Amino acid sequence: MKKTLLIFALFFLALIAWVFPYIDELRHQGLTFETAYGYFFGGPDHPFNRDDAVPQLDYSKESSWASLPLIEDEADLIPAGEEDIDQLNSKVDVFFVHPTGYLKGHTWTDPLEKESATKENTQWMMANQASAYNGCCSIYAPHYRQASIYSYFGTDELREEVHAFVYQDVQKSFEYFINNFSNGRPFIIASHSQGTHHSIRLLAEEIDGTDLYSRMVGAYIIGGTISKDKMNEMNEISICDSPTQLGCLVHWDTYNVNYLNREMPIYKNNICVNPITWKNEGAISNLVDAKGAVYVSGEFALDFTGDDGPKGETFGPLEAPLKQYVQAQCKNGLLFVTDQTGTRFQAFGGSEGNYHGLDYALFYMDIRENAILKVKTYLDNISK
Repeated sequence: MKKTLLIFALFFLALIAWVFPYIDELRHQGLTFETAYGYFFGGPDHPFNRDDAVPQLDYSKESSWASLPLIEDEADLIPAGEEDIDQLNSKVDVFFVHPTGYLKGHTWTDPLEKESATKENTQWMMANQASAYNGCCSIYAPHYRQASIYSYFGTDELREEVHAFVYQDVQKSFEYFINNFSNGRPFIIASHSQGTHHSIRLLAEEIDGTDLYSRMVGAYIIGGTISKDKMNEMNEISICDSPTQLGCLVHWDTYNVNYLNREMPIYKNNICVNPITWKNEGAISNLVDAKGAVYVSGEFALDFTGDDGPKGETFGPLEAPLKQYVQAQCKNGLLFVTDQTGTRFQAFGGSEGNYHGLDYALFYMDIRENAILKVKTYLDNISK
C-alpha cells in the first residue's frame, strides 16, 4: 500500500513539475480545476470502438434534426427589434453543423439521449448561433453522434479516428438535406468549433469541384482553428476578402485584445477573416461599423463529470443587439477583440484570454446582416 501511495505521489509531483511552466498560458486558454481534472482523469476508460456507438440517425425523421423550417425550435429566436424571414417560403437554406455539447467521458460519441443536458446544449446552440441565419434563410441543423469533448484531449490519431466516424453522420445528413429538402435552392454552410472541423471536410469533399458549388452562397465555418493549408484541398472555394464575395468561406477564432502581442505559434497559420470588415486579415475595424453583439439566452451546461441528466433549461427571447460594441483585428491567425473583463460576456468567454465561447455572440448581428447581404447579392446575380 505504501509503495502504491509513493508511486502515486511521485507521479503527481512529476505532473506538477511538467505543467507548472505552462500554468499561466493554460489559464489564459480557459484552464479550470474541473477541465484540468477532466483532462488527466476523465474521459472514457476504454479505446474507441465504432461498434460501441448508437446507430446512425434516420434523417427522414423530424426528431433527427435540431432545427427544421417545419417545426418550432430555438433557431427561430430573433433579437428584440429585429425581423426574421418566413422559413417556409425562403429562397435560400442554411445547413448548420453544431459544435460540441457532449462534455461527458462515458463514451467517445454522443449516445443521443432524448432527455439530457447534451440535448439542451444543442438547443442552446440553435438559440444563440444557428438563429443568426433566420434573417435570410431556412435553417436545417442535424443531430449527430458528435464526438465527446474528450476526443480533443487525446492524441491526434485518436481525435482523427473518432471524428472520421462522426463525420459520416454530417455527410449523411447533408446528403439527405440536398436530396429531400433543398429542392435545388442555393444554400449556406454554417458551423462552430467541432461543427467547423466537420464542415471544412464537407466543403472539400462534397461541394468544391461539384455541381453543388454553384449553389453555395458562402460558408461561415467559425471557431476551432482552420489551417490555411486546408485551402490546398479546394479548387474553387477560397477565403472571403469582401462583404459581398460569394462562394467563399469565413473563419475566425476570437481572443482578448490584451494578448495581441503574445506569441502563440499554434495559430500562426490559422485562417482569420474579420467579421466586421469581412476582409481576410487586415487592419483593425472601426467601432462605428460593428453591427451588434447579442447576449446569450439560457445556460450552457459546462459539466465534465457526473450524469448527463437534463437541467430543465429553457431558452427565451434574445435581447436587443448592443450596437457598436467591439472592435476587431486579425493578427497572427487570431481575431483580437475589445477586452470583455467586467462585462456580462466575460462569464461565457471561456477565459480571460480565449473567447471561443463568444465567436458568435460578439458578432451576432454582423453575421446576420452579412448573410442577408450575401443572399441578396447571390439572388440579384442569378436574376440578371
